[in-house]
Parts: sequence; structure tokens; C-alpha cells
Amino acid sequence: MAVSRKQEERALSEDEWKLVQNSHHPMVQDLSDAELRDLLKAVRERRDRAQGEANRKRREMRGKAAAKGAQPATKDHGTKAKLGVLAMSMRRLNGEHQRRRQLVARIDLVENARHALALAKEKKPARGADFNTRQAHLGMRALENARAKNLVRPMERGRLRKAAAVSQAKRDAR
Repeated sequence: MAVSRKQEERALSEDEWKLVQNSHHPMVQDLSDAELRDLLKAVRERRDRAQGEANRKRREMRGKAAAKGAQPATKDHGTKAKLGVLAMSMRRLNGEHQRRRQLVARIDLVENARHALALAKEKKPARGADFNTRQAHLGMRALENARAKNLVRPMERGRLRKAAAVSQAKRDAR
């Protein structure tokens, strides 16, 4: 179920709320890469702390751990809500980080392809050597495949295979 911004604000402290606000759509795209990395680190630290707190409270409620305060915790709704909000914020930030990485990778791929095309266009044929000689300093040339081509049509091969299978089935049915 979606969590409204009002519910997020209720579950978080003031500074955590400011961090989570920056993880929402319009603001996260305005962040620079360094700011995004810093925000990701800060939210991850807060989420890990909230996760530890939620685990501790759950253990207290089950009676497996000693109480941190005067009395053991009886409910963990607040810590659960805080953990959920911070986890969703982490998911949004990780998604934006991944989107930016993929964008950079796509741009690099296009640049590399353009560079390779330019190199291929400016490449000049090697001169002075016989065509059939293969020398590394002049570049490798493709050799024709020495294996004889298969002259049987694939359709014919399939027809014969099916005919053999049918005749074998007839013999087995006797």
C-alpha cells in the first residue's frame, strides 16, 4: 500500500524527513551525482539504524532481549513505519542511481561505436604484399572456409528424417 507524504512526515524525525523529501521524483532528478551519492549514503545509514531499532524492539516484545529503557517495548508500529518509509526512499534513490548509470553506459556505447566507425572508414588497404600472404604487420585477411558446402536442402533432410520415423513407428506397432 502506498504511503502518503503526510504519513511519511509523521513517521520520521525532522532531519530524516528532509532527506526523504529529496528522494521523491522532481527533486531527485535535480540532484548532482555527488549529491545523490551523499543522500544515498545518509538514507542508508538512517535505514540501517531504524532496522536495528525495529529488530531490538521485536526481540524485547518477544522477551528474548533485555529492555533498553525502564520497561520492555510493547509495540513497534512507529519503528516499523519509519523503516518502511526509509526503505522506500532507498528504493527510489537506488532506482535513480541505476538509471543514471545506464544512461552513462548507453552514451559510452554510442561514442565507442562512432569511434570504431571512424576508424573503419579511415582504414586503408595494405599494399605491397600478395593477397594470399597472411602477415601480422599488414593485418589479417579472411580465409575462405575449406570445408565443402552441404548440398542437401534442409527441407529434404527433414522430410527423410520424418519418413524414417513414421516407418519405424509402423514397424514398432506390429
